Amino acid sequence: MLKRFVLVAAILMALGLFLAACAGETQTVEVTRVVTETVTVEGQGTTETVVETVVETVVETVVETVVETVVVEATPVPVDRNGGWLDTIIFVEEPNQDAAIARLAAGDIDMYADDVAGAALVQAIADAGNIQTRTQYGLYDEIFFNNGTCTDETALNPFQNAKMREAMNWAIDRTYVADELYGGLAVPKFTPISEAGADRGRFAPEIRAIEAKYAYDLEKAREIVTTEMEGMGATLVDGKWTFNGEPITLIGLIRIEDTRKEIGNYFANQLEELGFTVERVERTSGELSPIWVSSDPSECQWNWYTGAWSQTAVDRSNADNFDFFYSPRGLPWPSWQVFQMTPEFDDLSLRLFNNDFADFEERADMMRQALPLANEMSTRVWVTSRTTLVPFSDRVSVTTDLAGGVSGAALWSKTIRFADEVGGSMTIGLPSVFTEPWNPIAGSNWVFDRMVQRGLGEPSLYTDPNTGLSIPNRVERAELVVKEGFPIDVSLDWVDLSFAPEITVPDDAWVDWDAENQVFITAAEKFTETQTAVYKSTIYFPADMFTTVTWHDGSPLSAADFVMSMITNFDLGNPASPYFNEDLAPGLEQFMSAFKGTRIVSTDPLVIEYYADNAQLDAENTASYITWWPGSYAYGDAAWHNMALMLRGEENGGFAFTDAKATANSVERTNIIAGPSLEILASELLSATAESYIPYAPTLGQFVTADEAAARYTNLAEFASRYGHYYIGTGAYFLKGVFPVEGQAILEHYGAYPDAANRWDRFSAPAIAEVEIDGPSRVTIGEEAAFDVYIDVFGGPYAMADIDNVQYLLFDATGAQVETGVAEAVEDGVWQVTLSTDTTTALAEGSNRLEVVVVSKLVAIPSLAQYTFVTAP
Repeated sequence: MLKRFVLVAAILMALGLFLAACAGETQTVEVTRVVTETVTVEGQGTTETVVETVVETVVETVVETVVETVVVEATPVPVDRNGGWLDTIIFVEEPNQDAAIARLAAGDIDMYADDVAGAALVQAIADAGNIQTRTQYGLYDEIFFNNGTCTDETALNPFQNAKMREAMNWAIDRTYVADELYGGLAVPKFTPISEAGADRGRFAPEIRAIEAKYAYDLEKAREIVTTEMEGMGATLVDGKWTFNGEPITLIGLIRIEDTRKEIGNYFANQLEELGFTVERVERTSGELSPIWVSSDPSECQWNWYTGAWSQTAVDRSNADNFDFFYSPRGLPWPSWQVFQMTPEFDDLSLRLFNNDFADFEERADMMRQALPLANEMSTRVWVTSRTTLVPFSDRVSVTTDLAGGVSGAALWSKTIRFADEVGGSMTIGLPSVFTEPWNPIAGSNWVFDRMVQRGLGEPSLYTDPNTGLSIPNRVERAELVVKEGFPIDVSLDWVDLSFAPEITVPDDAWVDWDAENQVFITAAEKFTETQTAVYKSTIYFPADMFTTVTWHDGSPLSAADFVMSMITNFDLGNPASPYFNEDLAPGLEQFMSAFKGTRIVSTDPLVIEYYADNAQLDAENTASYITWWPGSYAYGDAAWHNMALMLRGEENGGFAFTDAKATANSVERTNIIAGPSLEILASELLSATAESYIPYAPTLGQFVTADEAAARYTNLAEFASRYGHYYIGTGAYFLKGVFPVEGQAILEHYGAYPDAANRWDRFSAPAIAEVEIDGPSRVTIGEEAAFDVYIDVFGGPYAMADIDNVQYLLFDATGAQVETGVAEAVEDGVWQVTLSTDTTTALAEGSNRLEVVVVSKLVAIPSLAQYTFVTAP
């Protein structure tokens, strides 16, 4: 299961053309074309790639994809359509939000797949009259610190010190950022617990306690800064911190495309108030990414960065966030590899990642321990969680995710269309297109690159955009056996959940990988004793899957694609592998800490068993955690045959999957859509074709014949020749045009996609609860007090059967949390909180606050409300 976070990105670029795509059908038109052609010229002993740009006006028969200044109407398509509803989707870069709204209003673009905020933009949307919006809850901001120690001993990075990083929690007035910089379209954020997730409701009291502890207090921050800076040998001279007689200059990387520019400058002001000299580096995401993502932290090219993260699905559990955001296991990036956790936090974080607990109470206790440890470590300081709007034309219909909006929603490309229309070309604006290289192992993690990739591929299971539960796509059903006692529930009927006192790993299950001999190691070969697991998941794929699902180059999906997914998962982080990437080793370690075995039971139809110890709280998300679907690599899709070319290029030193290895070897990061990698891939394809090459032959050769390999390479060669890249998926659209310099991508309807276009139309607006509290404004100390909680949805009462629970939190006149409890249901739409005589007796005179947290069964995002009342004798 992939980590559901992606970076929020933007790149500044002006667009000079209004784009339309003409694709596939023969039409005679007069066009002015700007055509960039990549031609591979083969000569004796050499292969040369020539890029030509031609501008011409002609009358001609158009059969290829071109970017042009005229709009050619699409041929009507029957309503019983397979694949996506649209003929063409054109992504264009638009980094300026004001310009994006103006272009939407003018009809120049049909969607802006980014969140927007601020009173001026909200008003502009309202004034336009032709723009609709959806609320996105899964975006949040951070100040991310360089945790490394400078190699240059004459320089000092204060944020190598955990107490310095923790002190920054008190230095940021999050309420000011939310109310003033975001105009109220954000809320303060203090913890890695997502507002768009179930744990926000479960741990509301603990989160409120942390919010109280780290409330804005610049003087407290100053006290800690003074103590720690002096302890590191720094001196305050004329109000400025110095080290070795020189001012300490903190380099802040400030994104300029959205509100983070204001957040960055606000934080810089706070640092200056604390005595630091600040260098403000204000640039775009593409310009800053090589510094904070790729540079060696010990070079101290930066000290802090205005980061932001986007959930791509509603979180059923945030237990794995600690390992992602605070452990070197989180990402294979240099800026992550310098994290230094305490042994206690390290053990707790990994156990939470693997759901290594006996019951729900132990999980809750572990979460309560981890929350304060995260703030003490503070690899980053959380600032705000946005409640922002995703704008698009009122002609557009699309399924959005409560957390991920459109850009993070896996289902966006399966449902997007012009309302009540079939076909057509839609233009979508993004702040950035092709921000970083694309490769499935360690490629771009930017949310907008990933949006395009999600439009090209598909997972074996989707995530319900309202609840976060897994729902089948290419899976027919699942059987899940869980060890007795583990706290797990099932909600949907595609999973058959049962329990057993012990789950044994079969002797012939694959439990490890021999990278030297390129074969899997069975349980019988590795262990002398029988191994057990917390759960066993058996995934049954459709019987016709290998005859109906094809890659975009026309190659049929096969069991070999699944086996390649298995092999690379074990191999690339193994030092014995010829493709070893050191930065992938922590991720492999993390995986192996819970993995117990896997077994292919059948290839026709495909049935795969998976054994592990990291069961989730939901049966659906446990069964879907690992299916080995080849479209579920960490950073995109890959078939076994285009992965083979990437592996050959890696082994031969042409490029490298990870940025760190590419930098160390002075090669480029593997990029299968553009750049110098394409020439290397073309060369490797020629060699692979000549050799009928099968990577990992001792294992993969059992699932691929030489003839099948030859057919795949022929298909890929034709695809690459036609479209100029090597990215293939199995989704409803394929990548027809790649224009990295211009910041443009063209997706075209994939005619061989097997599913009906209306398959996913059932998802409607989320049932977000609207909550209001009513009760006495004055409560007599020592007397019982009752407060009514009104819960509505879609203009009517919320059914009691659809409410999971209603919690309340009581804060006294000092702001201290004095009681938590559960409200009682009265009737549909009405619940009641009753404060006992003992409770009110303990309250002093003054103003008190009652907060209510409503958790629905229909959506995973809790709804919050508060009520103020006075206590008096």
